[in-house]
This record gives sequence, structure tokens and C-alpha cells, in this order.
Amino acid sequence: MSKIGANYRKLVAASAVSNIGDGVAQIAYPWLASAVTRNPLLIAVIGIAQRLPWLVFTLPAGVLTDRKDRRVLMAGANSLRAVLTVFVAVAVLGFGGDLPGPDELSAVVDTDVALYVALIVSSILLGIGEVVHDNAAQTFMPSIVAEEHLEHANGRLYTVETVANQFVGPPFGSLLLAIGFAVPFFVDAGTFAVAAVLVAWIAPPTARAIARGGDTAAPSAGLEHVDRRRWQDELREGVRWLWDHRFLRSLAITLGLLNLLSNVSTASWVLFAQEVLDTNSTEFALITVISSIGALVGGWLSGRLTRRFGSGVLLRWALVTFTGVTVVIGFVSSWPLAAGLLALEFFTTVQWNVITVSLRQTIIPDRLLGRVNSVYRFFAWGMIPIGTAVGGLIVVLTERLTSRETALRMPWWIAGGGYLVLLGAYALPRLTTANIERARAEAKGPVPSADTGSGR
Repeated sequence: MSKIGANYRKLVAASAVSNIGDGVAQIAYPWLASAVTRNPLLIAVIGIAQRLPWLVFTLPAGVLTDRKDRRVLMAGANSLRAVLTVFVAVAVLGFGGDLPGPDELSAVVDTDVALYVALIVSSILLGIGEVVHDNAAQTFMPSIVAEEHLEHANGRLYTVETVANQFVGPPFGSLLLAIGFAVPFFVDAGTFAVAAVLVAWIAPPTARAIARGGDTAAPSAGLEHVDRRRWQDELREGVRWLWDHRFLRSLAITLGLLNLLSNVSTASWVLFAQEVLDTNSTEFALITVISSIGALVGGWLSGRLTRRFGSGVLLRWALVTFTGVTVVIGFVSSWPLAAGLLALEFFTTVQWNVITVSLRQTIIPDRLLGRVNSVYRFFAWGMIPIGTAVGGLIVVLTERLTSRETALRMPWWIAGGGYLVLLGAYALPRLTTANIERARAEAKGPVPSADTGSGR
């Protein structure tokens, strides 16, 4: 298998296009939410709706990913998201006359209930499509890229996604908002549609022997399992495999805590940016652009830094960075300074993602990759709506005791303390280069059945 083949290039192209749309959405959705309501808890509920499917639908999606052609799932999910985003655009267009201009949000007093409900419903359905697409996309990569090139391929993919999502999309979204609130959503729908076509254009990988686990063909090759056990039994196998793997279990729990605390701090991010950092829609987009420089550099250098310092060192550096950046942002009032701090955090976030995604793709047997990946992401991403709810409640409760500005800062300070106490005590002793290399070495040998209770 070549290092970078035509299928990989098509996957990258599809990801680039859809991530431009995601970058547009990063500006459009928060700004729309803040035009519909100024209530921090209601803002947080929208974030919860977007991430709730990761808590309730991730595990069934993993079974689906291992049963079906992953290309078809990705194309279908993008098509669904295109249709749903058109619905959002039409809804916004219908209420457009009642919405303030993008930089007149201080005039919002009452919540627009009808548009708020439409936003909640569409967020949940879009979240389901995202769960299916992202789980299939991560498990599809090993079928088109050789194992020894996975870290390189993932690093380059993250770089392309960062450029599209953070550099191109947000300024474009800000420009589209100036034209009209509905315009960014029509554009976002179009990017999903184009991405669906590009994914469908990928040639099905040929069936191949999977050395790990002794399978003869991979579902990622476009073949479906002939084993028609109950989906609950298949899911149980994936849960058991992850739980018996000590290192991946620790990594999943750590990432769950990371995501919980991260979303405590950012639950009311759009209000924090508008009221504490004093940004307009253009400056809000610029925060994303500036901070993404760190992600871009991190994705480009990921393989080189891993070889020089070791995976464990980079993962632990990421934890230290998350803690410091979160606490300091809680004190700043300058949006350029906040953007610079986020650039440092994004640099380490991409390092974390490249290392851990490549590791999972390497050590999990292909026949279980969809299910184990979904269980892992259930721990990791399922904490996002919980963290968002906690963050919104912190703002609402603190505002009763102190000023609005202090209330919006409080989640950052609490999350920073959580990083220091919880992750410092649990994660640092476990995330070592030696443990990572041991997990890789164990994966090279025979993989025990999930029913053996091997203690891995």
C-alpha cells in the first residue's frame, strides 16, 4: 500500500471541504444562539444538545460502523447533515426579520422560543450525523493507509482540517454573517453535500488479511459481517476489550475528564467573548484564526516531536498546558492575549489527538475497531454535554452572588483547578512513553479473545 494514495487524497479533500463548513458554523451557530437568547444556561443547553448524541448514540454507532461499509456511512451522514443544515438555514431565513444584526446583540432581551426550539432539535439530529460520520472516518483510515504511515497521515490530515476549519472557515463565516444570518447555514449545507460526493467517490479498499485478531476481511473494505449476533452482544465485546486493556482504559478516562473540564470552561464561551473580551463577530472569528496557528504547527510537527521527545512526554506536556492556559484565560480581558493562549493549547491538543488516534488505529483489531473506538469516544465525548451543563449552571448560580463578569470567569478557574487536582493525580503517572510502547508491542502479538479475561 502506498504511503499516500488516491483514496487518502479523496478523504483529505472531503475533510477539507466539510471543515470549511464547520469553520463557518463555528461562527454562525454561537452568534445565532446569542441572537436568540442571552441566558447563559439556555446557551449551554444548545451546546448540550449538540453533544448529547455522543453520550447516548456513540455505542450503537460503533456496532453500526463494524457492520456496514464505512464509506457509505460517512457519505450518508454528510448527506443527512446537508439536509438538516438547509432546514436550519430556512428556519433562520423565516425568522430573519426579528433577529438583530450580528453586532447588535446587546439589544436581545427575550428568548425567541420558536427559533430556539428549532435550534435544539436540529442540533441533536446534526449531532447524531456527526457521531456516525466521525466514528466511521476514524476507523476507515487504517484501510487506506499502511500502519507504519498512520501517524504521518493523521498529522497531515489534522493540518488540512485545521487550515480549513480554523483559518478559512471562521473569517468566511464572519463575512457571510455580515450578508445575512441565514447565508452561512446555506454555505455549510453545501459543504456537507460536496463532502458526501467526494467520500462516495473513494474506491472501496480491497479485502485484506488483518494480522491482528486473525480476521480475513475488514468491514472497512466495504464488506459486511456475516456474523449476525445481537448488536448488544457485539457491543459488549467492544466494551470488554477496551476495559481489559489497561492503558487504553486509562487514556479513555483521562480524555473524558479533559473534555468534561474543557467544556465547563467554554460552556458560555460566546458570552465570555462578547462581554468579557469585548469582541464583535470579526474579532470572534480572529480568535479562532489566531489560536489555530498553534494547531497548524502542532499537526505539521507531530511526527517529528514524537520521535524526538516520546509520546508520553508530549501527552503529559499537554496536560500541564491545559491547566495553565485555562486558569490564565479566566483572568484576561484582552482577546488577542486569549487567542495567543489558546494557540498554545491547540498546539498541544493536536499533539494529543495525533498520538492517541494513531495509537488506537494501530493496536485495536480491525474487526473491533468501530466498536472499541465508539466505547472510547463514549467515555471521552460523552462527558462533553455533562461539562457544558455544569459550566452553564456555574455561571447562572455565581451571577446570583456576584457580578456578571465574575460569573463568566468562574468556570475557567474551576476547570483549571479540576485539571490540576484530578488529572495530575490520575493521568500523569499512567501516560508514559514506556506504557505506550508496551501497548504497541503487545498489539504485535496474538490478540486474546474478549471472552478470555486476559487482563490487558
